[in-house]
Amino acid sequence: MKKNLLISVKMTGVMIILCAGLYPLLIAGIGKATPGGGKGKTVSVNGKVVGYENVGQKFSEDKYFWGRPSAVDYNAAGSAGSNKGPSNPDYLQIVKDRIDSFLVHNPGVTREEIPADLVTASGSGLDPHISPASAYVQVKRIASIRNLPEEKVRALAEQYVEKTILGPPVVNVLKLNIGLDNLK
Repeated sequence: MKKNLLISVKMTGVMIILCAGLYPLLIAGIGKATPGGGKGKTVSVNGKVVGYENVGQKFSEDKYFWGRPSAVDYNAAGSAGSNKGPSNPDYLQIVKDRIDSFLVHNPGVTREEIPADLVTASGSGLDPHISPASAYVQVKRIASIRNLPEEKVRALAEQYVEKTILGPPVVNVLKLNIGLDNLK
């Protein structure tokens, strides 16, 4: 009994040192070696930081491309999904409201044309990307508001399509909107 207790106490001490000391230091060191030094990769315009490359932001003005909705209102300190299942009546109402709002702001688009990622939040609530289809469905609205040819706005959206290693292509909404503001 005494022998087992001593071994347990020693193992607890070793695991505390490993899990509460060395592992966090290792992860912090890896973070410091990443772009942005573990604080995230910032995006700057004219020397001013306007956002983070891998954290979604809220764009609600019609002159910009909209990103995925966020269950946490894009608060990076509180990353989370909604935890409501696809059959939850509250969740279904939220999605219906998002669809209705999108249709009001995008006349000429039908319900069937709205990609799911424009009306459903990501698991983290901070996804900075949309699908290319989500960008293309917004082209008409943006071109109309900015008095630009639709072909020019669509070409810009196509320019910002990023290929991913394991998933489908994506478009970073912040970068696309910066490109849109720089469009002449």
